[in-house]
Amino acid sequence: MATYTPRFPGSGTLIEEALIEGETKGRAEGRAEGRAEDILRILDRRGVEVSEAARERIASCSDLEVLGVWLDRSLTASTAEDLFGP
Repeated sequence: MATYTPRFPGSGTLIEEALIEGETKGRAEGRAEGRAEDILRILDRRGVEVSEAARERIASCSDLEVLGVWLDRSLTASTAEDLFGP
């Protein structure tokens, strides 16, 4: 017995691939934005002052690995600049 596989217009095309790629990029940007917000929230709750330059650097970072390192450092940092150290 044959099975029916629906083919929707645009399915398997460059348009569909572009949509999927855009969705994936959007998710990554959302994760980065959320992680940056978490870092700033932790620093705020710990009473660590964050300069406007540091705040902008954190908020504009899109590298999840770097943000992960900064998140870990935010738990013990004495200053916001401690996040960016070696």
